[in-house]
Amino acid sequence: MIESEAKSSRDQQKQQIRERYKGVNPDVLTVIPAKKQADFYDDDPRRVAVYVRVSTDDPRQTSSFELQKNYYEDIVERHPNWTLVGIYPDEGISGTSLNHRDNFNRMIEDCRQGKIDLIITKSVSRFARNIVDCISIVRQLSSLRPQVGVFFETEHIFTLKDNTEMSLSFTATMAQEESHVKSSIMNASIEMRFSHGIVLTPVLLGYDKNDDGELVINPDEARTVRLIFFMYLYGYTCSEIADALMELQRRTKKGRTKWSASTVLGVLRNERHCGDVLARKTWTPSYLDHKAKKNNGDRNQYRWPDHHEPIISRDDFIAVQRLLQNAKYGNKGILPEIHVIPDGALKGFVLIHPKWAGFRAPDYIKASESVGQEETEEPGDLQIEAKAGDFDFRGFEIARSQFFDTQQQISVMISGSQMKFSSYSVTKLEKVQYVEFLIHPAKKLLVVRPSVRNSTTSVRWYSTKDGGISTSPVSGAAYLGTVFEIFGWKPELKYKFRGIRKGEGKDAILMYDLSEEEIFIPDETLEIPEAEEDNPILQRKQVNPIVRTGKSICAFPAEWVSSFGYNFYRHSQAAELCAFDENGNWRLNSKGRPFPLDDPPLQVTSREAARTGINEIVNEIKSEEQAQ
Repeated sequence: MIESEAKSSRDQQKQQIRERYKGVNPDVLTVIPAKKQADFYDDDPRRVAVYVRVSTDDPRQTSSFELQKNYYEDIVERHPNWTLVGIYPDEGISGTSLNHRDNFNRMIEDCRQGKIDLIITKSVSRFARNIVDCISIVRQLSSLRPQVGVFFETEHIFTLKDNTEMSLSFTATMAQEESHVKSSIMNASIEMRFSHGIVLTPVLLGYDKNDDGELVINPDEARTVRLIFFMYLYGYTCSEIADALMELQRRTKKGRTKWSASTVLGVLRNERHCGDVLARKTWTPSYLDHKAKKNNGDRNQYRWPDHHEPIISRDDFIAVQRLLQNAKYGNKGILPEIHVIPDGALKGFVLIHPKWAGFRAPDYIKASESVGQEETEEPGDLQIEAKAGDFDFRGFEIARSQFFDTQQQISVMISGSQMKFSSYSVTKLEKVQYVEFLIHPAKKLLVVRPSVRNSTTSVRWYSTKDGGISTSPVSGAAYLGTVFEIFGWKPELKYKFRGIRKGEGKDAILMYDLSEEEIFIPDETLEIPEAEEDNPILQRKQVNPIVRTGKSICAFPAEWVSSFGYNFYRHSQAAELCAFDENGNWRLNSKGRPFPLDDPPLQVTSREAARTGINEIVNEIKSEEQAQ
């Protein structure tokens, strides 16, 4: 009964809808006609703008540029109701980006201010080779009141017509792809040139080009280049060098007497001054925005040593590059060396210079290996000698300190830019204010040992505040990136390590085991695999981590799941602790010996020789000025 009533009600509703949609008598309705849709070929009064663009500054394209202007001026004159607002030309500008297209952007702004009704241009590719820009701008113009239309002559597309967007989108896509193809062809051409030793030789201070396009030394400009290098090797900053060059009225390659620190830096960074050529130092990831980026292995690079006659020695150039890298972290005028401990308990440990960024991961590893390593027993060769009355600790483990949350722990937290030591670490070194850091790449150990204030490798690792200890983070931006690379750590994560104290009194050191890490992972970096997204156990909101610190989760190595700590005998006989035999000479204060990074060693111009060179060049310049 109920079902039949419900069906009847639905049928009535359907019948009412049918009656309503039969409509009314057309004679009753009055139709008010719409305005005629705008068309390019109408002779309505219009304020017209013409946009003209050529993509290069090549003089041969000037004719094309002028012909376009003249042609569209004639079109506007043939329409008596049209008024030419202006011609907006962009010469030598790519169409894939709006950047630097000053006149194009000025034209669009004039449209927004109601000065233009119609834009005429040759083709979609002249207007924009970026589909997103093209469609976006056309829509913006059509939404203005009054509307602004764009007429693309080659494609016969007028944007104020309702049926044009699809054809415009297709044509804009083809124009963008054409730029993509041209970009690919150009990159392939550059690659072929470089791979066959055909290099680009842009204008360069200190050199001219002969009839064959080869670099030949310009004697007067070469003096300026040598002066810049000598002054930097002597200890002057780029700003001080720029001031000196302006005082001496030395000219840049463009003939200007105004110098800046960046101009001087460009001279110091250019390897062509030592006779070499390094091609493809930068590359352009996107053909749409044309933004060049430093080539960090993204594309092939090509180096040609001794390509042309040098102005300065290659050794001086290498030394200057290291000094420049060094200066980024406030260490000016010092050319440090890697030092490795040759003997004692810290044999093979490498000193970390707190402000030196010139070393690479392989440099630390080679330095450590250069002193030789003590032979250690493999895990399977562990021998246990039990004496009468000793406890048998086979099967027992030393519990990991990471599982005990206590303030009195020797620990360090390391991120990509700094190290933060616990206050307890400072007290265990009897509040020594200046320390130095050493690492052992193979053994994965970090050592902190006392140092003195005037040592080049010393770091102040705590300060006093209200009579107490304040352990501020120790900046390590210069070297921690290399340390992360050595040990395979991820730069976006933080790592915490526990340590032990060895030695007595002022000879004590702290040793941190870098193979037993706690990793602090930011919540936002945790991702659930797509295949497990529906697994409620793995969903982040239902995960209960062992340790949470702020917005990070502390993770431990997977192998810890099967053990509670360290094998008692393996821990007591650990190789890194064997050198600390109670009856041995630990020699914890052994000085590091220099490890030569270059073979043969660099023959760098000394400060005295640099000063002599500076005086000679300056006197020559002043003598020539007086003679003129």
